[in-house]
Formats: sequence, C-alpha cells, structure tokens
Amino acid sequence: MDFDLRGELAAVHGQGYELQSRFLNPQLPRTLHTIGFDKVYERAEGAYLYDTDGNSYADFLAGFGVFAAGRNHPVIRKALHDALDAGLADWTQFDCPPISGLLAERLLARAPGLDRVFFCNSGTEAVESALKFARYATGRGRVIYCDHAFHGLTTGSLSVNGSAEFRSGFGPLLPDAPIQLGDLDALEAELRKGDVAALIVEPVQGKGVHMPPPGFLTAAASMLHDHGALLICDEVQTGLGRTGKFFAYQHEDVRPDIVTLAKALSGGYVPVGAMLATAPVFEKVYSSMDRVMVHSTTFKGGVLAMAAGLASLAVIENEGLVENAARTGEALRGALLELAGRYDVLAEVRGKGLMIGLEFGKPRSVRARASWNMLQKARVGLFAQMVVVALFQRHRVLTQVSGDHMEVIKLIPPLMIGDAEVKLFAGALADVMDDASRGTGLMWDFGRTLVKQAMHP
Repeated sequence: MDFDLRGELAAVHGQGYELQSRFLNPQLPRTLHTIGFDKVYERAEGAYLYDTDGNSYADFLAGFGVFAAGRNHPVIRKALHDALDAGLADWTQFDCPPISGLLAERLLARAPGLDRVFFCNSGTEAVESALKFARYATGRGRVIYCDHAFHGLTTGSLSVNGSAEFRSGFGPLLPDAPIQLGDLDALEAELRKGDVAALIVEPVQGKGVHMPPPGFLTAAASMLHDHGALLICDEVQTGLGRTGKFFAYQHEDVRPDIVTLAKALSGGYVPVGAMLATAPVFEKVYSSMDRVMVHSTTFKGGVLAMAAGLASLAVIENEGLVENAARTGEALRGALLELAGRYDVLAEVRGKGLMIGLEFGKPRSVRARASWNMLQKARVGLFAQMVVVALFQRHRVLTQVSGDHMEVIKLIPPLMIGDAEVKLFAGALADVMDDASRGTGLMWDFGRTLVKQAMHP
C-alpha cells in the first residue's frame, strides 16, 4: 500500500494549532493566538510567506536565520531531488562517502587556518562538540562565555548560555563562567586561574544584537593562546554571509581555533550542523585508531544534509549573497537610522550586514511616556512585542523580539532581499512609530492586553 503524504496532510488541513495543543507544546498555540500570529501558511517563496487567503508576509525572521538563500530555492530543491534519485548508500557507518568530504573541503576553503570538520545535526550539537574538543585538547575543565550569549539549550551548551531564563531550573550545569562581552580584564582574570579551556563567543550576539568592541576577538585570541586556551567562535547564526562577511569573525584579523555552524548551511531543508577546528585540536581528540569513535553521532554527514549544504554554498557564492548582505544591510540600517532621528522611542539601530537590532527607549511626550511606563511596570519587553505585533497585523511583516526582558527587535531576513524589502520595512516601521509616539490608539490598546497577559499568565 502506498503512503499518500498529500492525502494525510489534506485530512488535517487547518488543524495544526489544535494538534499542537493536544500532542506537542500547548503554550505555543496559546501564545500565537494571543498575539495574533495564528496564521495558516500555505506556501513560501524567497523572502515571503503566503497564507490561506493568498496574503503575502515579508519574512524578516527567516526561520531564525535558516533561509539565507530564501525559501524554496530551486537550486537547493534540485540538488535534493538529485540526491534522492541517485539512490546513494547512506549512513552505512563503516565507509567514507565523498559527499561529506567535498562539503568539508568547500567550507574550509572559506576558513583559512582551520583544517578539519565534524558534521552533526544542529547548532547546539555543534557547540557541544566544540566544548568537548576544547576540553580534551587543553586538558582543562572550564569554558568562559559572555553575558546574554545564546549557544543552545542542551546541557553542555546551556552551561555557556548567558541568559538566566533558559538556565533556571536545569542545574547543576557545567562549571563554566561568564564575563561581560568585550571585557578583556575579566577574561585575563579567569585565565590566570589556569583551568580555562576556551572562550566561546558570538561575533554578533543573537540576543539583543550586541557586538564586542572592535579588536576584542583579536586581543582575546592572543590572550587565550598565551595561556594555552582556545578561541571558539559560534557562527551558528552569523555564519555564511549574514553579517556581510562569510564568517562574522572575519570582520577582524583573527583566526579562531574552533568555529560552529548550522542554520543557513541547511538551505532551509535538511538540518545540519558543523564544527570546524584546527588540525592540532582534531589530532588530540582522534589520536589513535582506538579513539576513532570517541566523538560521533549516528546521523553525521547524511547525503541529503550534505547535498543541501553544498547547494547552499553554491547559491551563496553564485548569487553574491554575502556581498548583497553587506550592501542591502547598509541601506536598511541607513533607512532605520533616519527613522531613529525622527522618533525618540527608537533609541538605537545597531548590527552588521543583515543582522540588525532595533532598541527602543522611553519616549519624551507625556502621554506616550505614561503608556511606556505602564508596560515597563508589567514586564520589560512588552513594548518591543507590541511593535512586532503591529508590524505583523498591520503590514504583514514577520519579525521577532530579540530576547526576554529586553526592548529590542532583531531583523534577520533572507540574504537575497533588495531595495523593495528595505522600502517596505522602513515604511511599515515609520507607520508603527507614528502610532507609538502618540501614546494612544489601537497599538496601545493591544499593549494593555499584553499587560493583562503578563500579570495573569
């Protein structure tokens, strides 16, 4: 009997929120219903989603950065069809398929100073691999991380997660230690203790879109190496062109010892993660034949994942997406900075390439300030959520609040957007900021609804 996937999906069409409530995370549909994000999307293409009524939504979220090449890219789709049609032997576990070696070679060509790759299934798994390799290669137990960092939610990566809301209740975690992003003195103090294996850092933090001061990575690498420790750059979200360089650490003259990747490498189709490292690190971990499987995973290097990765790299290079991220990101930041000059509630615009943070602050007008204070008293972050909802409901622009208890929106659209999307977003935000500056209207009415939800969850 054949399996009819289309028939199965047709039988539950429109029931996604009900099924999620019954069998998965019941808080997700509740949250989406509350903020009006409970749409049913029928299809997606490029930088847009389309709902059941045919409405288009500009995607400035890109699946948390997954869709660098845009959604349903035909080149990546074809590569996956080709891989399926080839009927290749996969996951035999005792062979060396060339497709994983080919992808590793292509990645390392863009990362001078790194020599080998370990493939896995996600960003958090790549971080777990990095932590293990750094500890073994140095013989030390602690990894330093930065406040507000986000490196994943499995136990090892959670131990270097700088956000209390994710860590709470899941201890005891590994004996790692935080420093402020960019604080070289604090790093030096930790290194003097003699037990630090590595510093793990996002060249641009995903939570809040915070960046270290210029030269921090270079200085940190030198300091770490002087103390026999390693630099791990987490490029799970920033890698493959997001910031206008292939890797975000390449904005500085620095060569990390380990780099983690995921998200955009998938092409938006098949989950894949990767950890790139120097030969000395790999050779210490895999030091003999009896250690050949000391770190592994069943699904490493799967044919479809490797095909998606190869096709994604080809699209990024052939379509000039790294260069487009730099060019379009500059145009978008310029348009947003102009709005920041007009609306005092838009306090700061920051970021690199197409990874941009919009931070909001207390407005000057008496009426708007009173409404702002109401939201802040209930819960920090509600104003940013109110802006996200207004952008979505009024202008069909999908964005996200950049982290819990912060008034920051993060923009991470597909890297193939252009002037039309810059104009669309800037116009939408201007309309929302007009309303926010008045302190009255439907937007603030919705804010009061959020306050009630925050006070009575």
